[in-house]
Amino acid sequence: MSNLLWKSLVVSPAVLGAALLVSTTAIAAPNTTTQVSSAKQAGVTEVAQQPDVLAQTTIDQVNRYSNEGNQNNSQSQVTSVSQFSDVQPTDWAFQALQSLVERYGCIAGYPNATYRGNRALTRYEFAAGLNACLDRVNELIATATSDLVTKQDLATLQRLQEEFSAELATLRGRVDSLEARTAELEAHQFSTTTKLVGEAVFGVTDVFGGANGNNNNTVFQDRVRLDLQTSFTGKDVLHTRLAAGNAQSFALNGNNVGAEGTQTFQVGAGNGNNSVSIDRLTYEVPIGPANVYIAASGGEHSQYAAVNNPYFFDKTDGGNGALSTFASESPIYRIGGGAGIALNVPLGKGGGILGNSSITAGYLASQANNPGLSQGLINGDYAALGQLNFSVGNRVALAATYVHGYSASGALFNSTSAPNGAFAVGTQQANFLGNNTTGVISPSSSNSYGVEAAFRPSEKLSVSGFVSYHEVTGFGQNDDYNAWSYGLGVALPDLGKKGNVLGIFAGAEPYSFNRPGFTGNNVPYHFEGFYKYRVSDNISITPGVIWLTSPGQSSANDDAIIGTLRTTFTF
Repeated sequence: MSNLLWKSLVVSPAVLGAALLVSTTAIAAPNTTTQVSSAKQAGVTEVAQQPDVLAQTTIDQVNRYSNEGNQNNSQSQVTSVSQFSDVQPTDWAFQALQSLVERYGCIAGYPNATYRGNRALTRYEFAAGLNACLDRVNELIATATSDLVTKQDLATLQRLQEEFSAELATLRGRVDSLEARTAELEAHQFSTTTKLVGEAVFGVTDVFGGANGNNNNTVFQDRVRLDLQTSFTGKDVLHTRLAAGNAQSFALNGNNVGAEGTQTFQVGAGNGNNSVSIDRLTYEVPIGPANVYIAASGGEHSQYAAVNNPYFFDKTDGGNGALSTFASESPIYRIGGGAGIALNVPLGKGGGILGNSSITAGYLASQANNPGLSQGLINGDYAALGQLNFSVGNRVALAATYVHGYSASGALFNSTSAPNGAFAVGTQQANFLGNNTTGVISPSSSNSYGVEAAFRPSEKLSVSGFVSYHEVTGFGQNDDYNAWSYGLGVALPDLGKKGNVLGIFAGAEPYSFNRPGFTGNNVPYHFEGFYKYRVSDNISITPGVIWLTSPGQSSANDDAIIGTLRTTFTF
């Protein structure tokens, strides 16, 4: 179509007008229903395609266009091409402009005597120029000028019609096909407000090293999540996520009470037998400057708070970040979870040394639905988070986090993603709430402090890390203890191929020393390396290794080496 109009414009405005009417009629004739043109997008009323009123309607439309433009850029008629200060005889279109100006008088310029032929043409300017030519055509018709249309013009018009007839027929067929397909989609679409986001993780994994290798076998595990994401305003999102899986973590040195080496796809997998459950029901919506997060079930702090661990963290605890729950995010975000509310409020308008900053506050209760004694939203287990977020330029992100929690379930790091209320990360010494000498679980409160930072010196390098400290006060005798954790990761994104990631992480999983009833005061170091290879937009393969020293905080235990080949399908 654009070639048709351009060739017509060069030949003659009369040809232009006729070609425009013929081509428009050719497209519209097979379909008598009302068509929506680009003119409608600019506010012009759509018209029924009736041949006898089409010409006048077209002129009315371009008249409206020319009146809607910026008056400061209004165009004025010229009588000679020499009136344009920026048009030279050496210009490639000089003869065409000269013919249109001197023969037909239908070229308009700007008030400053410029034509501006080398810049893009706006819709308003095109409409104004076309209107000038159509006015001139009407004038020539009214005065019956002898050289209105020459035989050469008619021959050119006929040739153009023949040349583009096949193209117009093809275009008409494509439009009809698109209309039919669109109607089919609208009639059978799942929902106008909801889209399905799915993820399936297959993991082949084994553990090696002394007693660890003897106590475990190679396993093939899976986890599947289907997330229905619904938006009612275009800015909010309701997550309704279904999950099923059979993945479980390894028993290290015959002791399965800790969570060292637990991998991300081994949490949130239901009860381990591929039964389906709703593991997340949350709603996020902006209200004024704040972002509001509401969780009815399966809420976690990392779903609304910035963890500052790019390329290692996957917001869904899924299959696209680090292998382990420890390398994925600071353990401080795995204290508590469930139902509750959170806010993220920006502070100021940014600028200065610290750039954009914000404050995050959230409250989650794991027994919010239970009306029993010492249960519910307020009296049961809960965790309240407060966090300050800062940025230094666009390369550094910082966060200072505080979490106050209460738990009677016997675990400090007991986020809802941990299967069956088990520990999500760390050793038993750092998790167990109560007296291990007597084996009695007692309610405990905790105050946790953390710092998280991420530095991205270039597009091909990211460095991130965290430190967390936890003070636990038990309500029984000898139940008080302190715990520490820290880690540092280096990621090389797009290594070898866009979308690939090489990640190396090292640190100490949550540990605690000198607790009554426990043996072992060694730091449980964690070393991890993985390479995510992007097969396609929807498939990635991640081989990796996790090396754990002193499992159970005891150097008497053999080191554990966990090898994993993880395949992730997203759709």
